[in-house]
Amino acid sequence: MSFVNHNHRPKQSGESMVSSLLGRRDFLRRLGGGFGSIALAHLLGENSLFAATETSKPRADLNGGLHHRAKVKRVIQLFMNGGASQIDTFDYKPRLIKLSGGKFDPGARVEAVTSSPGNLMKSPWDWKQHGQSGRWVSSVFPHIATCVDDLAFLMAMTTKSNAHGPANYMQNTGFLTPGFPCMGSWVSYGLGNLTENLPAFVVLPDSRGLPYNGTGSFSSGFLPVSTQGTVIKTSAPEPIFDLFLPPMAKSITQDGEKKGLALLNKMNRDHLAQNPGDSRLDARIAAYELAAKMQLSAPAVLDTSGETEATRKLYGLDKKETEDFGRNCLVGRRLLEKGVRFVQVWSGPYGMHNNWDNHENIGRELGSIAMSTDQPVAGLIKDLKARGMFEDTLVIWTTEFGRMPFTQGDLGRDHNGGTFVSWLAGAGIKGGVAYGSSDEWSWKAVENPTYCYDLHATVLHLLGINHEKLVFRNGGTDRRLTDVHGHVIQEILT
Repeated sequence: MSFVNHNHRPKQSGESMVSSLLGRRDFLRRLGGGFGSIALAHLLGENSLFAATETSKPRADLNGGLHHRAKVKRVIQLFMNGGASQIDTFDYKPRLIKLSGGKFDPGARVEAVTSSPGNLMKSPWDWKQHGQSGRWVSSVFPHIATCVDDLAFLMAMTTKSNAHGPANYMQNTGFLTPGFPCMGSWVSYGLGNLTENLPAFVVLPDSRGLPYNGTGSFSSGFLPVSTQGTVIKTSAPEPIFDLFLPPMAKSITQDGEKKGLALLNKMNRDHLAQNPGDSRLDARIAAYELAAKMQLSAPAVLDTSGETEATRKLYGLDKKETEDFGRNCLVGRRLLEKGVRFVQVWSGPYGMHNNWDNHENIGRELGSIAMSTDQPVAGLIKDLKARGMFEDTLVIWTTEFGRMPFTQGDLGRDHNGGTFVSWLAGAGIKGGVAYGSSDEWSWKAVENPTYCYDLHATVLHLLGINHEKLVFRNGGTDRRLTDVHGHVIQEILT
C-alpha cells in the first residue's frame, strides 16, 4: 500500500492575479535577486498560475510518525567511509589475541578481496571494559569509550559485498546497485520537512572529498527529486553552491526580472504539458524557493563562531586533527536544532588513503582517522544530552563493511563483509546493550546476523514508520527501503 497525497491544482488564466502578486517582488529581491525571482515563480504556481501539477508524497505531523507514534524526531548518521575495522575498535576477541601470528584456519575456505590471506593479527591497541555495562572498547577510541552506556551495539552486522561501491550502496539504500533512494531520502519522502527554511535531508561530506559512489550514496533514486540530500561543505569558502548572488547578476533590472518570470512561466507550462506527472518540475520549483529561504537561514546555521568556547572544545575545534570532522558534527547538531530532519556526516573521502580503508598499516592509518572522529563523536552525544535533544534524536554510527582478522601484507587488513559493527544512541535506544556476535576471530557473523535491512527497519520504526508500508510504485513494482527483507531489532529498543 502506498501512502500518497494527490494535490491537483486547476488551471487558471492567472493574468489578473499577476498584478496582485508582483508586490512580493521587492521582498523576494532582498532574498537574493535572481533566486528571489525564481522563488516567486513557485509562489505563482502555488496560486494556480501555472499548469496543473500533481505531487505524490506522504504527510506526517511535526513529531513524525505515519503508522504509529514516533520516538525519534530527527536523525544524524555518522558514516565511516572505507570499512572501519571492528577488530580494532569494538569487537574484542581474546582468542585472536592469543593466536596472533599463527595461521588462520577456521575449518573453511579463507579468501581475501585484494590480497592473499596472511597470519592472524591482533589489534595494536589495548582493550578495556568501560561503563556500568562493561562494554569492551579499544584504546583507539578513548572518548567514545566514555559513552558506551548510551550506545546499543550491533555486533554482527554483515553485507552481501566486499567491494566499496556495492557495499556502500547497500548500507545506504538497501541495494547493491545504483539508482535506489537512500535512507535519508526515504525519511524525507515519508515525513516531509520540519521547517520550510532548510532542507529535510542534509549531507556533510568529508572536507577532503566525496565518498565512494560520489553523490550516489545519498541519491533520491526514483523518489521525487526534492528528497535528494542537500550537500553542504562546511569548511569551503562557499558551503552551498550558488547560495549568494554572483557579482555578474547585480545588473538584473526590474524589467529583466519581469521578463524572466514570464519566461519561467512559459517554460513550466510547456514542460508540464509534455511531461504530465513528472516530479522534477515540482522539485525544481521547490528547490528554487528553498534556495531563496536558505539565503537567510543557512548562513546563520553554518556560522559556529557564536558557540561557546567550551562547546567548540567539546567537539575538538581547537585541534587540527579533529577540527574538520568536529565542525561537521557541530554544524550537524545546529541543523537538527533548526529543523533538519536527517543529517548525514561522512568521515573519509574516496580513495586508498585518509579514510577507513586501511590496507597498508592498520596502526598508522586507523589510528589517524579514528583520532579525527573520536572526540567529535563523543562531543556530539554529550552536547545532545546537555541540550535535551538526546530525547528525540537518533545517532547512528556505521560503515560499509569491516576488516579481516589476518594480515594483508605485513600490517594491513583487507575488506571483510562477513562481520562489522554499527551502533545507535539516543531516542528509543536501550543504552549499554549489544545484539548479535561474530565468531571467535571476528571473521563471520554467527549469532543474530544483522543486515542493513534490519538497521533500516529499526530506524524507520523509531520514526513512526512501518518499513513494510512505506512504498513507492516504480517500474510496476512497489519498492521500499528494505526491499522484501528486514525486521525491527526490538532487543535494542526501550
